[in-house]
Amino acid sequence: MLTNAVVSRVRPKPRAYKLFDGRGLFLFVAPSGLRSFRWRFRLGGKEQLLTIGSFPEVSLADARARCDVAREQLGRGEDPRAARSGTAFDAVTVERAARAWHAHRRSDWTPVHAADVIASLERDVFPAIGALPLAEVTRPLVLATLRAIEARGRIETARRIQQRINAVFAFARSEGWCDHDPAGDVAEALKRALAPRRQPAIVDAGELRQLLAAAGLVDAPIAVKLASRFLALTAVRLAAVRGARWEEIEDLGGAAPVWRVPAARMKLAAAKKVDAANDHLVPLSTPAVEILRDARARVSPAGGLIFPGVAEGAIGRLYARAGFAGRHVPHGWRASFSTILNEALPGERGAIDRALGHVGGGRDEEADGINRKVEGAYNRATHLPRRRRLFDEWASIVA
Repeated sequence: MLTNAVVSRVRPKPRAYKLFDGRGLFLFVAPSGLRSFRWRFRLGGKEQLLTIGSFPEVSLADARARCDVAREQLGRGEDPRAARSGTAFDAVTVERAARAWHAHRRSDWTPVHAADVIASLERDVFPAIGALPLAEVTRPLVLATLRAIEARGRIETARRIQQRINAVFAFARSEGWCDHDPAGDVAEALKRALAPRRQPAIVDAGELRQLLAAAGLVDAPIAVKLASRFLALTAVRLAAVRGARWEEIEDLGGAAPVWRVPAARMKLAAAKKVDAANDHLVPLSTPAVEILRDARARVSPAGGLIFPGVAEGAIGRLYARAGFAGRHVPHGWRASFSTILNEALPGERGAIDRALGHVGGGRDEEADGINRKVEGAYNRATHLPRRRRLFDEWASIVA
């Protein structure tokens, strides 16, 4: 049995834990410091969970009394979760609202981004405040949840999670599930993002070959290893490889295989993402084609994602385990590609830039007497043969 002294003294731990009172009532303690009373019961043959309230707003005596009322409701065949106070606000939890918001927005996102969004909520939000009714979530609770993320050194992640919680409550208000937003004002209390810095990237061809060889010897899923090599040979952004699908590969068995990365998955302005004319074409070298054939045979023979199950940090962890932590990251392949090819082929600067999927603009938009911003709007030439020679040259350097 719990006592007021015990409930008052409990402290958060790295993982959530429970302290049981009796007859299904327990105190849930989240890593963020949240302490909430919850009751497990069975309805329709299945175990259910009722969040009674958070401490100290709800005392131990109040929690027991509310639990007794809920038992009476259950005895009458009622669902205590829907009948708690007679309001719609109490019936909707943070997790339920967040999953509804995610389902509503999912069609606007790429499959990879949609998976990343729900994974971040399942990892950082639901264990802390997911079971709370929307009406019980306060700014201090949201801030504590976000600061637990900051404590892991994930400053940008905390800011993204704050934006997602904010969006969930905006969606819930529109649905009539709550009338407040406890996440809107907490951004000012979060740590400032660090100034951007260059991503670690190796720009020596010999060391890059050593990296790929060492990564190949690490005990890791074959999908991660193949995705790593394909990333190296195509020099695209990591998200493009993680979201690559078989239907995007053209002429795989022919003389001029190409990967057509949809504009929707490129780093472009929103208006450009909906125009297929902005798809990014990546000519596939012979080693890149061999990787795809290996993936079809060993990883994804049924179609869909080419490299299924490759998490956002999987390739970075592969490089760290191969002994290259702090020296090269997945995004670093783009710097490697640009630096080494620009040194080897100084006259191909523009082609190298286009091969990376860059568009006109920036500080040098008047370089070489050409307004690159205007050119980017009107010049739709793909220069595929020239670009193919670049990727063949790149494959001969690193493969």
